Amino acid sequence: MFDSPRLNATLNNILQIVVTIYQGAAVLVFVFALFLASRWLKTPFLGAFFEQTMLKNSAGPGQPSSAWNLYGQIEFGDQLTNVNGVPVRSFNDIENVLHGAVPGTIPTEVGFSAGEVIPITVRTEAGEERTIDVTLGIFPMSDRVGFIVIPVILSGLFLITSIWIFGLRRGESAGRAFSLFATSLAIVIGTLFDLFTTHGFTYLWTFSVAILGGSMVDMAMTFPQEFRPAIRRPYVRWIGYGIGAILTGYAYTTLLDFQHPAAYIGAWQLLYLFVAVAALIYFGFLIYHVMFSPSPVVKSQARTILFGAVVGFGLMLIWLLNSVLHLFEFQFSITWLFLPLVFFPASIGYTILRFRLVQTDVWMRQALTYVLLSVFVVGGISIIVTGLTLIFKGFQPFNNTFMVILIAFAIAIALNPLQNRLQGMVDNAFFRGQRAYLKSQQDFTHRLGNVVDQLSISQTLRESVMNTLAPDRVHIFIYESLNDQYAAMPGLDNHPTSDIRFTSYSPLAKYFQQERLPLYLDGASLPSALRGEESRLALLDARLFIRLKGKERPLGWLALGARLSGQPYTPQDLAFVENLCEQAALSIERAQTVSDLERRVQEMNALARVSQGVNITLAFDDVLELIYAQTAQIIPAADFHITLYNKATDYFFYGFCVENRERVEVKENKPLPPNSGLAQDIILKGRPLVTQDYARECQARNVLTGEQGVFAWMGVPLNAGAETIGALSIASRDAIINYTRGQLELLQNIADHTAGAIVKSRLLQETERRARQLSTLNEITRQLTSTLESEPLLNNILENAVSILNCEAGSLFLVDEQTDELLFKVTVGPPISASLAGQRLPPGSGIVGRAVQMRMPVIDNDAQHSGSRHVATDEQTGFVTRALLAVPLQIKDRVLGVIEVINRRDRLPFGEDDQDLLTAFAGQAAVAIENARLYTLTDQELAARVEELSVMQRIDRELNASLEMGRAMRITLDWAMRQSRSQAGLIGMVAENNLHIMAHQGYGEHLAGYAEAPMPMDLPVLRQAVATGQPQRQTLDPAMGGSLLPDAIDQVIIPIRREAQVIGLLMLESLTRTEEDISFLNRLGDHAAIAIANAQLYDEVQAASVAKSEFVSFVAHELKNPMTSIKGYTELLAGGKVGEINDMQSNFLHTIRSNVERMSTLVSDLNDNSKIEAGRLRLDFKAVDVPEVVDEVIRSTRRQIEDKKQIVDVSLPDYLPGVWADRVRLAQVLTNLVSNAHKYTPEEGKIIVGAEEASNQWDPEGAVRVVHLWVRDTGIGISDEDQAKIFQKFFRSEDQKAREAPGTGLGLNITKSLVEMQGGKIWFESEFRKGTTFHITVPVAEG
Repeated sequence: MFDSPRLNATLNNILQIVVTIYQGAAVLVFVFALFLASRWLKTPFLGAFFEQTMLKNSAGPGQPSSAWNLYGQIEFGDQLTNVNGVPVRSFNDIENVLHGAVPGTIPTEVGFSAGEVIPITVRTEAGEERTIDVTLGIFPMSDRVGFIVIPVILSGLFLITSIWIFGLRRGESAGRAFSLFATSLAIVIGTLFDLFTTHGFTYLWTFSVAILGGSMVDMAMTFPQEFRPAIRRPYVRWIGYGIGAILTGYAYTTLLDFQHPAAYIGAWQLLYLFVAVAALIYFGFLIYHVMFSPSPVVKSQARTILFGAVVGFGLMLIWLLNSVLHLFEFQFSITWLFLPLVFFPASIGYTILRFRLVQTDVWMRQALTYVLLSVFVVGGISIIVTGLTLIFKGFQPFNNTFMVILIAFAIAIALNPLQNRLQGMVDNAFFRGQRAYLKSQQDFTHRLGNVVDQLSISQTLRESVMNTLAPDRVHIFIYESLNDQYAAMPGLDNHPTSDIRFTSYSPLAKYFQQERLPLYLDGASLPSALRGEESRLALLDARLFIRLKGKERPLGWLALGARLSGQPYTPQDLAFVENLCEQAALSIERAQTVSDLERRVQEMNALARVSQGVNITLAFDDVLELIYAQTAQIIPAADFHITLYNKATDYFFYGFCVENRERVEVKENKPLPPNSGLAQDIILKGRPLVTQDYARECQARNVLTGEQGVFAWMGVPLNAGAETIGALSIASRDAIINYTRGQLELLQNIADHTAGAIVKSRLLQETERRARQLSTLNEITRQLTSTLESEPLLNNILENAVSILNCEAGSLFLVDEQTDELLFKVTVGPPISASLAGQRLPPGSGIVGRAVQMRMPVIDNDAQHSGSRHVATDEQTGFVTRALLAVPLQIKDRVLGVIEVINRRDRLPFGEDDQDLLTAFAGQAAVAIENARLYTLTDQELAARVEELSVMQRIDRELNASLEMGRAMRITLDWAMRQSRSQAGLIGMVAENNLHIMAHQGYGEHLAGYAEAPMPMDLPVLRQAVATGQPQRQTLDPAMGGSLLPDAIDQVIIPIRREAQVIGLLMLESLTRTEEDISFLNRLGDHAAIAIANAQLYDEVQAASVAKSEFVSFVAHELKNPMTSIKGYTELLAGGKVGEINDMQSNFLHTIRSNVERMSTLVSDLNDNSKIEAGRLRLDFKAVDVPEVVDEVIRSTRRQIEDKKQIVDVSLPDYLPGVWADRVRLAQVLTNLVSNAHKYTPEEGKIIVGAEEASNQWDPEGAVRVVHLWVRDTGIGISDEDQAKIFQKFFRSEDQKAREAPGTGLGLNITKSLVEMQGGKIWFESEFRKGTTFHITVPVAEG
């Protein structure tokens, strides 16, 4: 469109946005128009339509109706001025009058309805006003269909078609023009009823009419073929929109001109004229394309659109002719004539998408056949009926059902041969050439079934096309997967018909990937997508291109030159060639599938042989020869290289080299120039590369060309795990060959096997070398561990380090732990180097300093220029340092020293292998040095440590023997003075700024004043210890004071810490300078802190327990008296002691009594629980008669049980021995269990109390003989979740039914404690919603 692609893209995006906004507005208008129509239908109908200036509209009823009574009383052009005496200028005014919102001549409060008569006033074109009485009506249902339903359906179809086409072709001018056309048509038809009635979208309707005309002009110049002047000057296509905009602006000035109410009609007529002219232009262009276009594609598309126009407007044209000639009478509303209009935009839309969707030739052929057939059938029926009527007077066959069936049967029998005969006549008269095409197609199908290979299929297709259409040239391009190109198949001379090749990503291949349409080139214009192929297409000199359809991509295409006869290709020719191409594509695809399978089998066999060779062959060179031979069989290659990378010395070399199919061993295993060839780039980046132009790719990557005469080139990395060790590359010296992504993947598979072979070979060599080194290293290690003397050991270490790396000299440094300086301990080399022993180097100095700081080996292969060597050392010894390797002697995180070796004797640089070997040796050496150092310290330190641990163990035993704080303090002080040999000491607890002395020794009467009162911490050393939490030690001057012991000169303060807080202090004083072990005293303080903290916690727990028990007992005692009074007085009132009470008062008293009893139970439970926890619950054990207790419990709970109509069943044997228990507490246990069974069992439930004498099978450690009692109920049961928590204190189930019964959550907890305190055991069994059984055992009283 424009020269700038960026400008074209921007304009394209803007146009798409404009069309999208227009379509969105159309959707909104479509919806709101329905709302306005619904609103208008709720208003009584005046009997005629009025436009926006209140002029009568010419639209009338489809069928005569009384609802249109006003339509015949006024003329077109009359203006409505008053309704019910109220002036009106819009539909809103009419609506307000008819609904009674505005009072008029005839008063109404609820508005007018159908059937009522109201006066209206109209003004004629001559200016006369007259008043007419109008009977209001309801808009007829038949007219609703014609004016609302049909336009809505058409508008919706047009709108859907517009959005559909725009979504698929929004990037094309034709697609946008059609979308504007269909959207405008949707708005014009969809708002037509609004134009006649509510006038809400009059302005938009006017605008859409103008866009309708402009879009038809736009489509005429863009589709089905672009208008040549509009290709370079796209604004020519927008002329229609400009004219429409001018006419719209003029119309807007007249739409609501009430001074000249008919002025808008002339403006609209101009718009109608513009649309008619635009339609003539469009159809004129279509007729021109049908008659004169050289492209069969354009002809078919134009013919399809014309066919859609005939179908869409044909019925309407027939109606117009009939309205003039009065040939017959229509029995339906004329609004139905608009329904076929949908075929016109639909045909355009389908043609834009895919012209083959509408096959006009077939439609016309069938239509003509059936028209003739209909003529014969109707004529035949007429003759039969007329003849029967003449023969049999008064005979009316259509009144006789059997006669109708008989005639229909006779016509059906005669119809089929008649149709076949007529079909033959039509084909002979109008479609004679299609028979020849059909015969050629059948011959082609027969011949195609006898060939299986791709070449034979293409030759068969070529011969059929040449014999039938006689083009001057035929090219058949087929996709070659190996080269990823489309190449021309051989012609009759067995040579390719063209040397031109198209890649799979070329514009022509992409065109057929996206488009299913044939491509016709007339030499005048070329699709914009193919501008890049213009010169290559010109060389082909082909006119018609037909796609060979494939699954993933086009299989190729058939390119035909001009016909030898000079005639253009017709749509019939196009259909014939497409049918041939469709059959040929299926055969070619099958042939390619077979070929691909054979190739894949060959590739898999080659890979299998490579894999087998790698696993079996040990000789590295033989493996590479096998890999090359198998690769050359499946991938065409003239050059084959395996490029390897030596990471240690940083250079590249050929491990295997084949050039022009000959091995060049002279180039192998020699360093390559840096930045030479693409293989080095692949190794460094680790990514594969394929290029069809090796020299250009080298230039683009700024590398030197490693090979000459190479065209296509492909290389992949040799990956050993995450490391790239080299690259495998192949190259072609044939310009025709191209490498594909599939071949790249295949080469990568081969490279993976190659990398495995290389790694395998290297591992074998490395294993042999490492075995030799490890043997040497083991021998040296054995020598190092044979001595623990320092000086011989260090000399032995350095001499062996220099020896195993074959170096000229070396040094061993040790790190001074005090100053971090490096000390020369041993040197090997020139005799004068011995003078270096004992010298020191500053921390971080030179390569050895870096090794210490970095804690890792350091290599410097260019010591003369790097500056890491010590120049003064070389000057002192006269030695020349070229290369250095320094390895730290390290034990865990501590560096003991450094081994430094200098200058390999073979003058090679130090590499990673040297570094790894010396590092392994240094590790063993460091262990030997540390062992020698520790050897001298082990005995003394071990003895001291054992003694300290023994003492600390004894102290811990004494501290843990009691939880009394005073005793823990005394033990701590005693051991501290014993170990430190101090003359005096004290220990106390810190409180604010004072020290409460808990124990002291050696001070005599000096501390008598602090026996009861705290001692102020006036001494600075005490405050310092508390503030820092660290031990303090100071030497005192007796003359200056500062001690509690007179004349003390040594003072030690040990803080006693609890977490981060100092809770106490240990103070030791001596009259002489002593060497106390501060670390031991500090650990002693930590142990004492734990014992003191335990004692404090024990005291606090005991005090809290006593306080809680006393508080609960006090509360229970204080609550019992008022509750007893409340209960007593409540019973007196309930018993009528102070007069009669009514039922409501009785209920209130019952509530008070039950809550008092509940509180009494809670108080008792709390009191019992506190006594149990404090261990103050006393039991009165004696022999107890179980039946008496059970009877007492049943009697005490009987009234509650009877209230719920429950049944109690007591099952006791005739004899039960007495039990050894507290009678009151046993009764309390049974009462609790029976009460729980009563509360959680529904009315009319059953409770069973039973007992038996049995051996104690439930508690092996308890009494031998027990009485086993149980309480079973048929209540709600206990859920599995609650059973684990049933004996927990204050536990209450979340079950809603369990929550209905009151409780404290203490009963079962207390019951369990009471049973266990009496030597018994309690357990239960429960099934949810079925019942629960609680069991207890009580020891039998003996004697």
